[in-house]
Amino acid sequence: MSTKQIVLQISGMTCAACANRIEKGLSKIDGVVEANVNFALEQVTVSYDPDQTNIHELEEKIVSLGYQIVKETVEFQLVGMTCAACANRIEKGLSRLPGVIQATVNFTLETARVEYTTGQVTSADMIQKVEQLGYQTLMKQDQLNPSDSRRNEIQKQQRKLILSVVLTLPLLWAMVSHFSFTSWIWLPDLFMNPWFQLALATPVQFIIGGHFYVGAYRALRNKSANMDVLVALGTSAAYFYSLYITITSLSRQEGHSMELYYETSAILITLIILGKLLEARAKGRSSEAIQKLVGLQAKSALVIRDGQEESIPIEQVKIGDYLLVKPGEKIPVDGEVAEGSSAVDESMLTGESIPIEKRVGDPVIGATLNKNGRLIIKATRIGKETALAQIIKVVEEAQGSKAPIQRIADRISGVFVPIVVGIAIITFFIWFFVIETGQFARALEKAIAVLVIACPCALGLATPTSIMAGSGRAAELGILFKGGEHLESTQQIDTIVLDKTGTITQGKPQLTDVLLADGMNEPLFFEWVGATEKNSEHPLAEAIVEGIQNKGITLPEVDEFEAIPGYGVRSNMHGKHILIGTRKLMIQHQVNIEWIKHSMSELEISGKTAMLVAVDGQFAGLLAVADTVKETSKEAIHRLKELGLKVIMITGDNERTAQAIGYEVGVHQVLAEILPEGKAEEIKKLQREGKKVAMVGDGINDAPALATANIGMAIGTGTDVAMEAADVTLIQGDLNRITDAILLSRKTMRNIKQNLFWALAYNVVGIPVAALGLLAPWLAGAAMAFSSVSVVLNALRLQRVKI
Repeated sequence: MSTKQIVLQISGMTCAACANRIEKGLSKIDGVVEANVNFALEQVTVSYDPDQTNIHELEEKIVSLGYQIVKETVEFQLVGMTCAACANRIEKGLSRLPGVIQATVNFTLETARVEYTTGQVTSADMIQKVEQLGYQTLMKQDQLNPSDSRRNEIQKQQRKLILSVVLTLPLLWAMVSHFSFTSWIWLPDLFMNPWFQLALATPVQFIIGGHFYVGAYRALRNKSANMDVLVALGTSAAYFYSLYITITSLSRQEGHSMELYYETSAILITLIILGKLLEARAKGRSSEAIQKLVGLQAKSALVIRDGQEESIPIEQVKIGDYLLVKPGEKIPVDGEVAEGSSAVDESMLTGESIPIEKRVGDPVIGATLNKNGRLIIKATRIGKETALAQIIKVVEEAQGSKAPIQRIADRISGVFVPIVVGIAIITFFIWFFVIETGQFARALEKAIAVLVIACPCALGLATPTSIMAGSGRAAELGILFKGGEHLESTQQIDTIVLDKTGTITQGKPQLTDVLLADGMNEPLFFEWVGATEKNSEHPLAEAIVEGIQNKGITLPEVDEFEAIPGYGVRSNMHGKHILIGTRKLMIQHQVNIEWIKHSMSELEISGKTAMLVAVDGQFAGLLAVADTVKETSKEAIHRLKELGLKVIMITGDNERTAQAIGYEVGVHQVLAEILPEGKAEEIKKLQREGKKVAMVGDGINDAPALATANIGMAIGTGTDVAMEAADVTLIQGDLNRITDAILLSRKTMRNIKQNLFWALAYNVVGIPVAALGLLAPWLAGAAMAFSSVSVVLNALRLQRVKI
């Protein structure tokens, strides 16, 4: 068993008992060999088996125990990687630095993301390590504008390809004319001159293909091997053997009949560059989701300062600025409506096609489209703090992360090149000494074909390109996966636990029913109740006050107010003693409510919360408040059941109300009157039964359960705390996005498995075919290029997938 060790800096410990609690919690995780917590240094050292657990499970356990991990993250743009073996080498090098918690290198995006403990290692140390390994780094800029590095790389590859094609065509012409069935093709004598072929092949080998030698040298210097090693070995063998024959031909006075392989090395390099160009273009398409999001950002804003309108770049907007947004214009930054009303199209971020009506006080999101009204908004979040910037950040992190399934490809890539070199050597000796004894050129040709066809690029591209395309498509649908591991794990879910308030329901209670005692004056009743509840901060009180004010009733001030936790409120107003609350409150003050109990029970059975009102010890009336079910909740829960998932509702509400809501939306298992800390415990119970649980919630009280679940899904309309604790954020409040997320996860994993199968099958079939002498080197090069491109194109199908 191979073990890894990490050191995590944590905060929140108050005594030695906390340290013991963390040690015990971590020790229960499968794969953890040893966990030691240093209370004085606030550090935990964990030795674990990476085949059974990973850093994310360890972090989630510490967070679920109520502690925080102190770490920082830095991102680099990498220059010089040629295949997955390069990415693995950089990743391993960075991971060995003291203080590095985790290093993730994405070959497709050419980025490195490093999580590290503050004070133990610096960015400069990481850059030095990368450069020591033979690669270059660029600090990733904290801005929305995309880098031009990929475009520059594509243009550079295009220039090299054009030059390489021009120099290689005469060699290809000469090669084609050798076949008996092509003997009719006219061939200039010059093209068969070995010195002319040498003149054409040399710049292709050492100028156009020079970076293969540089990459191979760096890899071998660091005691590893990559694609550059294979290409350099294969093409050099063909070139230098031909050079040897050309030079020795002078003494033997041979003419044009020599068997040369200049065209083999030149065509191979040309085909590899063509493959890399097609691959770079395809990889560029796989990051289209990010480009689309970046393109949504407004470039300028019309700010109102000192009564004057002034157009300024978006970067100059400050928090508190008042911005004018005309019909048909994009809203520049996040803010709230200060003046005017309009319908705002938020489909580009939420996927919701129907424009949302916005009035004074309503929040608006930057990059959404103002449809038909003039709005003045007050800027509340700018730059990296806007919703769009946060979405881009999450998508970038997801696309740059690794799914656990990629470990398979990483392990294979790590040992692949040395094995292939060994197979090529064996192939050469078998052909030279057994099959075609003494035929050096023929044996060399077979070995070259083995070296070239076995490039591990397709294997390295198989997983990250699918993760990029899948997470990008998810973002377009309003689903944000925080990492590739969550995109993979979501498809394993078999149980969905839904919070009620704000998740199944709107989360905003409304006054629905009023029953008055005989002879009670309605306006006076509303005045007493509204004036009292106006002093309460309870959400139900806010719903009552809003409902009464909508009737046009002015609410005076009370003389005295008191909140009675768990029971209700009381006040004194103009000599009247007013009570509003539960049955227990009425019984406590000896208010007779017998005749209203039946009506109250009927309201509660229908899912409403009923509150009783007494004035001067006499029953005055009853108010009912309901948190209405979202229009899409019933349909979404039906879709989840069709997928074969078990659906459970969990809430802190009373049993009767919870059962009524559950019945309305089709949820038969309801866990009611569960306290916030109890929600996490209910999740653990399900996990102990072997369930893979997804928790869906929106409030602060859902955060522990979201962190405990196998997958935590936060409703984007909820609190920042809930979204921070979750693995997946559903930008809309529509529960249909849960089904979409699961289906997209399944399709992405299917796509990854297809890629891995074809990448492995290609090598499993291609290497023996080449070793048997059934594949010319230049055909092997073409097949190698095609394999990488086909893997990327297959992954790109996810960008058009329909749910």
